[in-house]
Amino acid sequence: MDLKDRVRELRLQGRSPKEIARALKVSPSVVAPLVRAIAEENTTTAEPEVVGCWVNHGWSAGLGVDPARGWVDEAPESGADGIVCVLVARRHNWDRMSVSGYLVDAYCLGAKNAIGPDVLDDRELVRFRDFFFGEYAGWQEVPIELARHLVFGSVDYARGLGFEPHDDFAPAAEVLGKWEGESAITFGREGKPYYVQGPDDDAAKVLRTLRRTLGDDEFDYLIVGQ
Repeated sequence: MDLKDRVRELRLQGRSPKEIARALKVSPSVVAPLVRAIAEENTTTAEPEVVGCWVNHGWSAGLGVDPARGWVDEAPESGADGIVCVLVARRHNWDRMSVSGYLVDAYCLGAKNAIGPDVLDDRELVRFRDFFFGEYAGWQEVPIELARHLVFGSVDYARGLGFEPHDDFAPAAEVLGKWEGESAITFGREGKPYYVQGPDDDAAKVLRTLRRTLGDDEFDYLIVGQ
């Protein structure tokens, strides 16, 4: 078995590149290009099976959703107010999943944060899901298509307003799968950009960006202390 095959075997066990380097007693700089090459090989094959896909209750609040899709929000009045958490798990190997999570501002900023992909077993996934949705009134299982339309659609919407997704979004986006076409969801609060200041936001910068893109009467906002 050559080095690449040994790296592939350990990667399937959920080992990180650093763990693989330690196990094989080689430099991480030797392992990293092999991990990338293996990942590129995997992209040419069929997408791994979706094990689960979940969003918080209230995900549809203020959004326009194509009724033909049949996507139901089990608790639309739960008070999510444009903040949507999406969690996706795909098969990694027989007993582990690749898991990514996304924090979406569906009214303005798009993908504010992302986690993963992390390789978890069944018990770890259950614990992580409880933690991930811990601040919300509940969560529901949804089709992967809804997750794509929510996350990728919000990113497209935010880019139209002048905002790029969080730096951690690109690697986490792989678990969502391919994205083509336009979203079946109308973003913004009732179709209009609405910015609500978050704890880590540079609110002044956000407002400057909105004013460069839109007129003052074309968006609404709520700033803490105003």
